[in-house]
Amino acid sequence: MRGLLPLTLAAALAGTSLMPLSASAQEKVSLVVNTVQIFGTIDPAKINDYTEYMGAVNLYDGLTTVDGKGNVVPQLAESWEVSDDNLTYTFYLKKDATFQDGSPVEAKDVVYTMQRLLAINEGPSYLFNDLIDPEAVKAIDDRTVQITLNRVYAPFISNTPLILVVNSDLVTAQGEDEWGESYLADHSAGAGAYMLDSWTRGAQMVMKRYSDYHGGWPQAKPIDELRFVVTRDEATVKALATKGELGMSSQYQANETYDAISKMDGYKIISAETATNFYLKLNNQIAPTDDVHIRRAIALATDYETIRNEIYPGGELKGPLAPVFADAHLNALPAPRYDLEAAKAEVAKSKYAGQEPIPLSFVYVAKTAFEEEIGLLMKANLESIGFSVDLRPEPWNRITELASKAETTPAVTEVFYGPTYPSPDAVFYVQYHSEAKGTWSSMAWTMNPEIDMLIDKSRTQTDPAERNATYKDIQQKLNDMQSDVFLLTQRKRFAANECLQGYTWVPMQSWDTDFSRYWWDCEN
Repeated sequence: MRGLLPLTLAAALAGTSLMPLSASAQEKVSLVVNTVQIFGTIDPAKINDYTEYMGAVNLYDGLTTVDGKGNVVPQLAESWEVSDDNLTYTFYLKKDATFQDGSPVEAKDVVYTMQRLLAINEGPSYLFNDLIDPEAVKAIDDRTVQITLNRVYAPFISNTPLILVVNSDLVTAQGEDEWGESYLADHSAGAGAYMLDSWTRGAQMVMKRYSDYHGGWPQAKPIDELRFVVTRDEATVKALATKGELGMSSQYQANETYDAISKMDGYKIISAETATNFYLKLNNQIAPTDDVHIRRAIALATDYETIRNEIYPGGELKGPLAPVFADAHLNALPAPRYDLEAAKAEVAKSKYAGQEPIPLSFVYVAKTAFEEEIGLLMKANLESIGFSVDLRPEPWNRITELASKAETTPAVTEVFYGPTYPSPDAVFYVQYHSEAKGTWSSMAWTMNPEIDMLIDKSRTQTDPAERNATYKDIQQKLNDMQSDVFLLTQRKRFAANECLQGYTWVPMQSWDTDFSRYWWDCEN
């Protein structure tokens, strides 16, 4: 059967001959999934980017999860209540949920998970660390946990899928350090659908299906094994498909790769509109992009139609928020336009006028063909209006290092960002609030008190209409200051084996690659 690989892909890629499969082995569904970024960590308290979230959502379950419509729905918590003052949240855990060692998921595990997240202060902790005191997370009984906020935070429930619950007994039994950081750097200890089997850092990660998963396996042929293969080499991806070994590609292939694989026997292209946006992140704190006229010039020198129709197909993006957030989206924003004469006029208005050619650093993710193509197009356009563009590729892990300080963040960086939880707050706070500075998602370094105030205001508004009105004010302000260049909304595409079923786009980063929702069926 095409796409079923019971032996290591590493051996196959190295040219090692593979033994014939037994009949029983052929029944196991082993899915090869291509990723273009390395898994830096699988510790749920430290996950930070798309790939790390993809690993975590398969190894761990949260108090809640998200469906394809963006609704927060039960997962380890079967229900919850909110106090009249919107400060206390009480979660009731499922009776039959177990960790992958068979022990029950209990309230003490949620308490440990939250206190661990707050103490480590990495990854998703920025959502909680100034909102929840460690002692405000309490186990009322084995199946009831209570979390009390120190102030009203309207989107809190939308954050709870990121409370990925850790097996406290297993982790503390290791005795290595207080929060089990050494152990969870190389092991999983969750209640998720898959268990970590092996991990060759920078190359491959293998997960095995947990047969007693509390969420169940309703389909006849669930995915038994996940083999995540890290490569940016599109020739390798096409070679895997040619041999029938590719289960699912990454979402970051060039058009030519999608076209080539779509013509191969047994393959299809999965496509979905998303809430993920593709930006040119403009560093508002360093020269020359600290000048709004320079930022506007770069935006006007961007050939949006060519980029989103020919280089990387996607939808129109008028501002920082994707239109799938319909109630919160500011439809009145004008569409961005490509106008080199207007761009020249903006350069002339800037404090850098007369200093042409103006040096401009421009970074894209190394070995990503479409990003290189966009970079070359931008370089040509920008140099025609008075810039000297230093265009350079950088590995993703290097980009995240550069993003930690304003002075090391490039003036322009190509970045995809998708909401890490299903709320516009994930778009605004994570990218633009001053407290969220220093990450790859906040490379604009807006550091604007008015933006901070509006975001803070939206987080206290429990009335959805009032909150959406504030979201629209934020969009207008960010558009006026040209915080970024808004290239497009991502039309997510995967090249996949035609037998792979169950893909549903979810408006939360990587939650659409929760493979417990997929199955294998070659008849449909």
